[in-house]
Amino acid sequence: MTSTVTTATEQVLRRVPVGTPESLGARRRRRRLLELGLAAGIPAALVALWQVASDQEWISSRIYPPPSRVVSAVGDLWSAGRLQDAILDSLQVILAGFVIGALAGFAVGVLTGASALAKAALEPLLMGLYVVPKLAMLPVFLTVFGFGTAPKVALVVVTVFFFVWIDVMEAMWRIPEGYLEAARSLRLSRWGTFQHVRLPGVLPNLLVSLRISIGVAVLVTIAAEFIVGGTGLGYLIFSSNQYFLLDRVYAGIVTVALLGVLLSWLIAFAGRRLTPWIRGRAR
Repeated sequence: MTSTVTTATEQVLRRVPVGTPESLGARRRRRRLLELGLAAGIPAALVALWQVASDQEWISSRIYPPPSRVVSAVGDLWSAGRLQDAILDSLQVILAGFVIGALAGFAVGVLTGASALAKAALEPLLMGLYVVPKLAMLPVFLTVFGFGTAPKVALVVVTVFFFVWIDVMEAMWRIPEGYLEAARSLRLSRWGTFQHVRLPGVLPNLLVSLRISIGVAVLVTIAAEFIVGGTGLGYLIFSSNQYFLLDRVYAGIVTVALLGVLLSWLIAFAGRRLTPWIRGRAR
């Protein structure tokens, strides 16, 4: 029995990694190319199918204008300067609301995650506000701030705040007690404990909440522009639909989708740089 165990142990200790570093690197590159091919190929295939379906009159080209007409509409809007203005107006609202909401959510999340008294005092009130549909608060913001950019920014702030607050608070509470005990043993200050223990433990959850909230921020901004009107991609889509300019409607929708993908990718890219210790996971 002993020799069997010893032999098995020796086999484990002597196990040789499969492949050389060069072959493993090549395998990772092939895998990455496959992922990029799928990410680009599937949307391209759907667009091609859409074009064929419209050309062959499988679907109504009046209601579902083909991609060629949508691209032409994008070019017309861009030449007229309307698309750039709409993108900048929406982006201003999204980024302002996102930054303010994320900072406020992070601060309150750290507070309620570090202090049981703060959690007991604030969580019931905040959870009550969390379940209120955010678009239902738009009339309140319109009354307070009037028409313009401010009520839309406020709506995005409130939306992003709750996503970040909940994730940061829960991440703070889930930090293993052993890590905090080690910090106390090393006589770290509160700031040192936050910097070296709590913040690294919170970052993965924070980045996930930011990726989710940036997408929701885009959604809420477009919905608010539908209601408030005047500027932005949401207003461009809504006004085009009023005149049954469906190629411009789809041009606006595609622009919104690309904007959301770009913003989400930027946050994911930043997350990979800020959390190198979890780089091996699929993110």
